[in-house]
Formats: sequence, structure tokens, C-alpha cells
Amino acid sequence: MRARTRLAIGAVGALTAAGLLTGCGEAGSSGTDAPESAASGAGCAPVAGDELVVLTDDKKLQNSDNVIPAVNADVATPQLVAALDKVSAALDTPKLIELNKAVDVDRKTPAVAASEFAGASSLTAGIAKGPGGPIVVGAANFSESQTLAELYKIALTAAGYQVTVQQVGSRELYEPALEKGEIQVFPEYAATMAEFLNTKANGPDAQPVSSPDLDKTVAALKEAGAKVNLVFGAPSAAQDQNAFAVTRAFADKYGVRTLSELAEKCSGQATVLAGPPECPQRPKCQAGLIEVYDFRAGSFSSLDAAGPQTKNALKTGAASVGLVLSSDGALAAG
Repeated sequence: MRARTRLAIGAVGALTAAGLLTGCGEAGSSGTDAPESAASGAGCAPVAGDELVVLTDDKKLQNSDNVIPAVNADVATPQLVAALDKVSAALDTPKLIELNKAVDVDRKTPAVAASEFAGASSLTAGIAKGPGGPIVVGAANFSESQTLAELYKIALTAAGYQVTVQQVGSRELYEPALEKGEIQVFPEYAATMAEFLNTKANGPDAQPVSSPDLDKTVAALKEAGAKVNLVFGAPSAAQDQNAFAVTRAFADKYGVRTLSELAEKCSGQATVLAGPPECPQRPKCQAGLIEVYDFRAGSFSSLDAAGPQTKNALKTGAASVGLVLSSDGALAAG
């Protein structure tokens, strides 16, 4: 779906492009290492299958990385923000998965996928006209961000603005441009952006301000944004954050739908956890699974950060459970 990294996998702090894992190791690195805390019990051996399902994070290990519009304060008219909020209201995680599938699996362009979604969801209905003028919507260098930017373009065009979409690189590049107004709008992620602004202002060891509580995360984000000429619209229900997936066949065989059930039924020697090399030490990956859920895999397979290696290991029966991103198009049903 994208070449990027996500906040929650590592210690909170400054992040790259859109932030799963910073310094995830060389592509293609793999191997099997025992986790720090040994597992007892039989565990759950991998079960091959083509369909992946995300296990519910019922104890809220991950932070609230909901999609949210970021806006330069100088252009943040009520009409402009309201148009962007229409996009937020139209999105949830299943719909974001389908949008990503349209681009990453079905090979539609982000503009086409966004246009089809906007038409099907009556996205522009009721959008009020703003003062108009040129608006540059930024997009990071991965497909989900580009599709979200195209949705923002559709909504803002309906509000009377002359909109262009500009693809930019990492957050370190585009966030200063957003502050200065060189880019006026950007699709962001609440927890990741909150921590980016937090560590930018207070240093890499700053106390984290994001959490699994969306309201608290957004409040911290807006407070930080106000200091650097940024405002934020309404968060969507769509989340793109770390998640743990199994095959549908695995979930059915062992009767697991949540991470609590995985810990209860599948801690043990036969269970293989797959993820990036840093996963065993990260508080939002294996270390967090142990601390929050008392889930103890029998072995760890060092692969990629929510990428094709991990998903292939699940589908081929080489891994029981693996780290994915919650909005990955590969999670689409059917």
C-alpha cells in the first residue's frame, strides 16, 4: 500500500513520512528469534489462507491514529473546514480499506478511486460555498495519502476553491510548508501528528501527548497546532494504525476475534508472531502484546513492517499472527 512507517510501533517521538516504524531494518531481512519472555503451553500453529482479518484491540494497546484534516490557519474559513469535515464524516476504516484496495489492488488511480467514492457517498451534497481562491492540498508519498488528498480536492472544489494536489515527501518536509502556507491543507493522522509536533517543540524525549483516547489525542493535537499556525478539522472514524492480523481460517479454527482471545487461547510454543526486526522491543508491538495482553508467542519471525513479507507469511502458513496496518487494502473482504 505504501512505503512508510507508523508511529505506534516504536517509542513515541519524531517520525518519518507518515510515521509505523523508524529504521525498520533492511528490506528482506528475515529470521526467527525467540521472544524475550518464553511462552508456555501448546499455542496455535499457523493456518494458511487467502483472507486476512484484524483482531480487535479490545484493551486499547494502540494510539488513536484517525485521519484528520490539517489546515494552515490563514485559510481556515468556516466553509473550508466544513468541506473537509464532510470528508471525515464520510470515512470509516472499512471504507478506507476499500479505497486502498481500489488503488493498491485494483490499480485505479487515487483520483479515480476518490471520484467514485465521492459519487457513491454523495460527498459534495450540501457543501456551502466559501470565498474561493487557490488552495494547494498536499499529499505524502504513499497511495492512501494521495487518495485522501483527492477527496479533499473534490470537497473543496465543491466549496468554490481552485484546488491542486501536490505530492510531497516526508513530514519533515511538508509540515514546515504547511505552517508557512506554501501548502494549505493536508490529510493527517491524529496521534502521529500530535507526537510530531510535540517532539518538534519539546525534544525527542518529550512526554507523549497521544493516547488510545481520540478526544484527548485531538485536544493535544489542536493545542500543539495552535502554536504553529495550524488548525485541525473533525477527525474521521477511519484509522490507519498498527494492528495484528491472522488468516480467516486461523480465526475460525481457534475461535479468536480479539487480542485478548489470542492471548488466552494461543500463547504457547506453536504460535509464530511476524513483524519488523524491532517488534520484540517496541511498546506497540511484541513488548506491548506481552505487557497489555500477556500474549506470549513461541517464536518471532523477523520480516518487514506491515509489508508483503508479513502478509505472505500469514497467507502461506508461515506465521500465526502478524503486524499489519489497519487500513491496508489487503484486508478487504472477498
